[in-house]
Amino acid sequence: MTLQNLYLHPAALEEAEETARWYRQRSPRAAARFVDELILVIEKILESLHRWPRGVGGTRKVKLPFFPFSIVYFETESEIRILAIAHGRRRPGYWRDRL
Repeated sequence: MTLQNLYLHPAALEEAEETARWYRQRSPRAAARFVDELILVIEKILESLHRWPRGVGGTRKVKLPFFPFSIVYFETESEIRILAIAHGRRRPGYWRDRL
C-alpha cells in the first residue's frame, strides 16, 4: 500500500497533534522523537499490514517503541484506516465507535 491508500481518522490526527504538543511543552526533543516514531510505525504498517494480530472488529494495534502509545488500524479493500493514536493505559477501547 502507499500513502495514497492511507486514511487518518480526524480524531486520530487530533490525538497525535495533542500528544506532540504535550511533549513539546516538556521537551522539544521528545516531541520530535514522538513524531518520528509515529512516522516510522506508519511506514512499517504500510510495508507489512498483516504483521500484527487482529483484535476487536478486525483492527490491529502497533505499539510505539519508546512511548506509551499504539496506532490502531484496520484495512479495507482499498485503504488502511488509522483509527486512533491511543495511550496504552487510558480508556481502553474508546476508539471502537470509529469503526
